[in-house]
Amino acid sequence: MRDDTGRDVRLTAPARRIVTLSPHATELMVAAGAGDRLVGVDQNSNYPPDVKRLAQVGNPLNLDIERVLALKPDLIVAWDYAASGSTAGKLPMALLDSLGIAVFYSRPAVLADIPDTLERFGRLAGTGSVAAPRAAQLREQLHSLTAAYARQTPVRTFYQLSGQPIYTLNNRSIIGDALRVCGADNVFGTLPAAAPMVSVEGVLLANPQVIVVGASQDAQTGSGAGDAALAQWKAFAPGLTAAARGHLFVADADRMHRPGPRMIEETRTLCEHIDQARKPK
Repeated sequence: MRDDTGRDVRLTAPARRIVTLSPHATELMVAAGAGDRLVGVDQNSNYPPDVKRLAQVGNPLNLDIERVLALKPDLIVAWDYAASGSTAGKLPMALLDSLGIAVFYSRPAVLADIPDTLERFGRLAGTGSVAAPRAAQLREQLHSLTAAYARQTPVRTFYQLSGQPIYTLNNRSIIGDALRVCGADNVFGTLPAAAPMVSVEGVLLANPQVIVVGASQDAQTGSGAGDAALAQWKAFAPGLTAAARGHLFVADADRMHRPGPRMIEETRTLCEHIDQARKPK
């Protein structure tokens, strides 16, 4: 199976003991029907809730190699550190690879890569009968969203990845692809950096029609850090179109910033929010 760095990953039999080192990989492996084959996860994997009972092996930048080896995995799924330029992330993976453990690097770059990755995980784990129909369902959801929104009147949109300092994403990110599916015009989409830092003045000058803040939300109350960010933007009304018209929204970061099945579901909510800006008050 070819991974997202172009490496061929070979297994003599379907993987039975899998360690995932990225929350998106954990979610996709479970969705592919291989949840019972997971023996370890990274410290940030928390969905579905049952995975929190598994052995935690730290994170790729601070990986407990001994604990990983004690789990005797026949497959490790890690983020594509080559794309991020993280030497620190690549070193422990190279060590595990040198010990004969298969390492599959995953980095879905566009929404369409999510069902493709799910299918590949199903083949690696021998659970294709579960993964294939689930992938087909996700493709249908994505097709439906694209058909409904992608060719609608573009809506100037600012996606805030984080604040203080303010970071956003360009069009080459997977979130940029989600905005494209929604028919949004990413106001900072053409910047060269994948995650450029922008100023308040820059946002005001771009004057987006919609502002979306990606932030973690409390599952029970629905509130979180995003509410404070929205309140800051509201203060710039009436000069800021998005604030003046009330088109300020929070995207759940756990769902939107992890390229798994829930990201496609959250994209539907994103599209619905953006579409509101097309409708007259």
